[in-house]
Amino acid sequence: MTKRQRKMLWRIGISAGLLVAAVLIPYDGPWQFLLFLPAYGVIGWDVLWKAVRNIAHGQIFDENFLMALATVGAFGTGFFGQGEYPEAVFVMLFYQVGEFFQGYAVGKSRRSITQLMDIRPDYARVIREGALVQVDPEEVAIGEEIVVKPGEKVPLDGTVVEGSSTLDTSALTGESMPRRVAAGDGISSGCLNLSGLLTVRVEKEFGQSTVAKILELVENSGAKKARLENFITRFARVYTPAVVLGAVLIAVVPSLVWGGWAGWIHRALMFLVVSCPCALVVSVPLSFFGGIGGASRAGILVKGGSFLEMLAQTRTVVFDKTGTLTQGDFSVTQVCPASGVTREELLETAALAEHFSDHPIARSLQEAWGSAGDPARLSGVEEISGKGVRARIDGKTVLVGSRRLLEKAGVPCAPVEAAGTVVHAALAGRYLGYAVISDRVKPDAREALAALKAQGVRQTVMLTGDTPQAAQAVGRELGLDTVYAGLLPGDKVDRVEDLLRSCGPKARLAFVGDGINDAPVLSRADVGIAMGALGSDAAIEAADVVLMDDKPSKLALAMEISKGTLRIVRENIGFALGVKAAVLLLSALGYSTMWAAVFADVGVLILAVLNASRALWLGRGRT
Repeated sequence: MTKRQRKMLWRIGISAGLLVAAVLIPYDGPWQFLLFLPAYGVIGWDVLWKAVRNIAHGQIFDENFLMALATVGAFGTGFFGQGEYPEAVFVMLFYQVGEFFQGYAVGKSRRSITQLMDIRPDYARVIREGALVQVDPEEVAIGEEIVVKPGEKVPLDGTVVEGSSTLDTSALTGESMPRRVAAGDGISSGCLNLSGLLTVRVEKEFGQSTVAKILELVENSGAKKARLENFITRFARVYTPAVVLGAVLIAVVPSLVWGGWAGWIHRALMFLVVSCPCALVVSVPLSFFGGIGGASRAGILVKGGSFLEMLAQTRTVVFDKTGTLTQGDFSVTQVCPASGVTREELLETAALAEHFSDHPIARSLQEAWGSAGDPARLSGVEEISGKGVRARIDGKTVLVGSRRLLEKAGVPCAPVEAAGTVVHAALAGRYLGYAVISDRVKPDAREALAALKAQGVRQTVMLTGDTPQAAQAVGRELGLDTVYAGLLPGDKVDRVEDLLRSCGPKARLAFVGDGINDAPVLSRADVGIAMGALGSDAAIEAADVVLMDDKPSKLALAMEISKGTLRIVRENIGFALGVKAAVLLLSALGYSTMWAAVFADVGVLILAVLNASRALWLGRGRT
């Protein structure tokens, strides 16, 4: 507990003791209210002060005003011979107990998220003039080298230049399995170095690092309220003055007609106590906050309650292919040399021509060849966008790429039907054959799609710039409903627009991509979801939901958490409104007591807050 919470706990204890003492003293005289006044003053002075201060600032109709009016009025009815002194103190005491539970629950939620996101490093060990200097991470410049010892957090994004180790990435991804890194590997801030000593060259300033982006995202997640949260806010603004007016009418109109001011004022005061909307105003935002915290524990970052709500309403999920449903790890799966050409000759020519390219296709060819080659043999390299490479090997012209590239140069080659990218090769006008390069489906992709169907998703779609053959092969393997292939980024936006128009009025569409080259589609979808976003600034900035690892199955878990959160929100709304409506009616008719009014207000608040706290544990153990 905080210092303020401990102080409140002492006030609750002292006030409860004074209340018991006042009840036990056998005095029923006209000054009985003096016995209960100390207990009331200890527990209620701050509520009275807030009510007066808010009235002075024009903020009249809030829970402080309602509680002050109801309890002071209960004391005031003593002048009519029906003083509810014990009930007045108990109402205020129970209200403060409810506020204490609320503050504790919110604090626990915040601490839980803080622990989950406890990734901000306190310092960085930077190498300067041959010595290790411990500085604030914000003082380290790009290009400087830092040292990360075992047991320390990685303070900045960079590349390992020396050493090898295992990293605990659970604070970022929710995954318990450590990740191995060695020289040449990228490394993200916020990870915990478990074993070896690492020297890292800094690639990003702290303000642009992974840890800074994530912390900013979590801190601002409450700014984007869900529709239900906004409804409760609007509801409270109209509801509170309405019930105050209702209480005035209950106190005045029947008294003028039938008399008996004390009894009707007492009913009006109970009406006010019951009507306080704090259970709704507190529990609904707390539920969404808990859902965001539960998702964070599973390595799912949600930028606001509105996106949790939309995830629960998602009926169409659109996927990018490479890096989302497939691993993005291309390899040569088929080599078909032409007549009179050996397999080695075909691979050597293709791999050497692609020697200076970092494209995944080029790397796949080089890995399949298995030799570094002699780049001195290569000259005049020209990359032709979207088609391939033209170069000279030992003075002879080489073409490596699509069938259109070779046919344009006058080299005939037959069309090939294959589940992958077909790369043709020609040397000095002679056709050498082709290789097929394929991506591999992620191990949990099929499971993820089945889980989405179980969550109520009606349509799964894949959009890709890959060939129709490769796209259809992946679609058949995973059981996707619809596959669109050969698309440029603009074409993907058009397809998403068409799908959005075909969705129902309450159905939502989510797009899942790698967050780097799919920013236009991520922004256009109802919910943009970035996959495998560890260290990707583009993903964190463009997406509404960020899955911090490469598992498509996390999407179904995100939907499960969102539906669980909305279920808790609806439970709280239904429970609070149902109990309040019943007791309000009984209070107006004179069949309720102050104790029932206390339960309808503070008791409902405590139960709603406890129920809302369940949202923090949604998805627990499902990382």
